[in-house]
Amino acid sequence: MASAPPRVAIALALLAAATAAAAARAGIPSTLDGPFPPLTAPFDASLRGNAVDLPDTDPRVRRRVAGFEPEQISVALSADYDSVWISWVTGNYQIGSSVIPLDPKTVASIVYYGIEKQLLRDEARGTSLVYNQLYPFEGLQNYSSGIIHHVRLQGLKPSTLYYYQCGDPSIPAMSNIYHFRTMPFPGPQSYPNRIAVVGDLGLTYNTTTTVCHIKKNRPDFLLLVGDVTYANLYLTNGTGSDCYSCSFPKTPIHETYQPRWDYWGRFMQPLVSEVPMMVVEGNHEIEKQAGNRTFVAYSSRFTFPSEECGSSSTFYYSFNAGGIHFIMLGAYIAYNFSADQYKWLVRDLASVDRSITPWLVAAWHPPWYSTYKAHYREAECMMVSLEDLLYSSGVDIVFNGHIHAYERSNRVYNYTLDPCGPVYITVGDGGNREKMAVEHADEPGNCPEPSTTPDDYMGGFCAANFTSGPAAGNFCWDRQPDYSAFRESSFGHGILEVKNETWALWTWYRNRDSYTDVGDQIFIVRQPDLCPLHEEVTSHSSSAL
Repeated sequence: MASAPPRVAIALALLAAATAAAAARAGIPSTLDGPFPPLTAPFDASLRGNAVDLPDTDPRVRRRVAGFEPEQISVALSADYDSVWISWVTGNYQIGSSVIPLDPKTVASIVYYGIEKQLLRDEARGTSLVYNQLYPFEGLQNYSSGIIHHVRLQGLKPSTLYYYQCGDPSIPAMSNIYHFRTMPFPGPQSYPNRIAVVGDLGLTYNTTTTVCHIKKNRPDFLLLVGDVTYANLYLTNGTGSDCYSCSFPKTPIHETYQPRWDYWGRFMQPLVSEVPMMVVEGNHEIEKQAGNRTFVAYSSRFTFPSEECGSSSTFYYSFNAGGIHFIMLGAYIAYNFSADQYKWLVRDLASVDRSITPWLVAAWHPPWYSTYKAHYREAECMMVSLEDLLYSSGVDIVFNGHIHAYERSNRVYNYTLDPCGPVYITVGDGGNREKMAVEHADEPGNCPEPSTTPDDYMGGFCAANFTSGPAAGNFCWDRQPDYSAFRESSFGHGILEVKNETWALWTWYRNRDSYTDVGDQIFIVRQPDLCPLHEEVTSHSSSAL
């Protein structure tokens, strides 16, 4: 890892010391005070039954534009500060036994933008597409989307407010004027103010509270770690359920009601038209259709800086946000040592200069370190393939969803407390219809039978009984594991505030509280002198298994 010049190193050390002193005065713990004894917050049983989807009659999800005027407008980051993506939809979707797709060539993809609201001097043109969700079974309704537009703006200045307007001026069909702020220039003293992190969002009344709280916290961008709309909890006729397999066990294929994607895009537009959103796929985005095609809506509706960061996939990519390098990984695509994703990850990690981007943050959907009964050790094969690589590269924080609850780990590696391991944070508590996870695998009678744990979309069977440590000979601990610092079953979201090259404040907010009330808070502190980076990965398997 490159070292800073002496004067810069001294300045950074003084800044870190000042941050530590401020944290002590505020009474906020840091990872330097850990590892912490495991803590489980009491569960409020009144929260269990409130996950109800917004109906299609709700004004927040109804179509409010005419003709080919833009709607579902969103901003996404590119690989670095100097470009962003603008996306939107024109024209209405079609759903029925027979659909005729719109022609993307009939509407242009144009964005006017600039730093003066009344004078949008610059113009960018992009591409457009229409996707279909088709089912080869009689009685199921097919879907064809509106025209989805993606335009990349380039040559932008760092930390700058830009105004933009999108659409096709020749129709005319242009949007209102919106704005976004670019990320800071990469550097050890340059960071976004606030990064919102949420998973398993859905479109329930709980979701509305989560998004309202996120808005009030004024993030610089939003990280969504999978499970977006939960459209696959619905049949193609619009009939939905909290549990698809329970309510619809005899359907010929796992159906999905694609208009829920349009509802979600309309609901989210007030936030994501001005706050960039970065998304990684979850299991609810699989949405299998005719020809065994999957993830079509996910890959069509969002933009990803894949090409910019050398990835060949929408399922994994990386980007910088000031002095933070983010790695977004795919759990539902091959990740073993011979896979393209693994090879890309090795190249991407090797390209990271920690003197410029000191912080390394990774995110994917299903967690490796979760103590809840739901999805317990489900992603073990991914863990076996990738944990050594992430650990040896000095990943600082990992964000996951999938478990509909909140959990923060102590620093951990290979199920063992390790001061150089990442802090794993599960935030699958955004508000989805499937409700919260409330049972823990370490509670009596809750340990799953090992053969039931693998996920069909995430490789083979890799989880087995522990061979060492407090749980040796067993598949589950008989108490809350040492690596689990804090867990609570509540809906909410988190905010990451990186203060300098070694200190970052993580705060989790519960929906049931005021958005200013804190559910969990800690300073995550990097110790690069204690934890030097390893140039090579020495092992491909976990020794504790």
